[in-house]
Amino acid sequence: MLLELDSDQRLWRDTARDAAAKECPASLVRGVAEGEVDPAPLWRTYVEMGWTELAEPSEAVELGILLEELGRATDPTPFLATMTQFTPLAPGHPDPGLAGSAVYDGVTAARVGAGWVLDGTARHVLDGDRADRFAVVTPAGVFIVGSEQVSARRVSVFDPVLHIAEVTFAGVVVGHQDRVTGADPQRAYDVALTGMALTMVGACQRVLDLVLEHVKGRQQFGVAIGSFQAVQHKAADMHIAIERARALSYFAALTIAADDPRRRLAAAMAKAAAGECQSLVFRHGVQLFGAMGFTWENDVQFALKRAKAGELLLGGAAHHRALIAEQSLADSRA
Repeated sequence: MLLELDSDQRLWRDTARDAAAKECPASLVRGVAEGEVDPAPLWRTYVEMGWTELAEPSEAVELGILLEELGRATDPTPFLATMTQFTPLAPGHPDPGLAGSAVYDGVTAARVGAGWVLDGTARHVLDGDRADRFAVVTPAGVFIVGSEQVSARRVSVFDPVLHIAEVTFAGVVVGHQDRVTGADPQRAYDVALTGMALTMVGACQRVLDLVLEHVKGRQQFGVAIGSFQAVQHKAADMHIAIERARALSYFAALTIAADDPRRRLAAAMAKAAAGECQSLVFRHGVQLFGAMGFTWENDVQFALKRAKAGELLLGGAAHHRALIAEQSLADSRA
């Protein structure tokens, strides 16, 4: 399994980075955060560029490259939820122009006549308040439900451009045509973990980029603070943590693309590494910016908040380390 990006993938990375910088600059993110800009046109731009068509499992690495760059840009659209949560659960339901989200738990399905009735409330649903449709995982299978059939309420979180919602299913009637055949919830969850990990890696890289820019220009005692050894050590620690998380995340993407049996373990390792990475990057990033790192005027806040939010979604580092240990013990006894 090759762990280096090939020439086409490197070109795709550069193209995605340039496009994200042009279409989703820091000024746009700030405008969304302050309620002055609607991110809907940006979502339509992604659709027009064909980014929402990266739905095949074999394209997992290419999608991962894009997710890292959008994580770096603090993307304010429902791209992450649509491509890594809804789409993997809904094979055979393509519509690149519609935003989607996934509900993994909290909803039950009761058989009624020729169909089912869904009931329950799902919490912490990414983009649940602006998704056009949901892929709902229940003990009876996966169902596609339109947004008009549910009640969604956005909840306040510390990332001002991230949408997290509470979605209620009150007697939603679904039929055989709404049930997804061929859905693999475990594989889909692995895709979601990997996508979240790569988004966090991109956000952490953005923090490091801003830190390096700051320490090269900030003067103390007549010299740039980046010349101080203590500052250099912290920046080096951030770089190492990011590279470790990036390597594990792309390995997870490769296992998804190759349908490798190590996929589940690799996805958990990627999410755990990304969680550990954001903790160190958050701490050092804020410290190296000094008091400026806490101000609303500093753009580093958006990347910091996106990385921290990623840690809290789909289970944190401690949760996934426990799963890795459990799996390793089971393998050793087999």
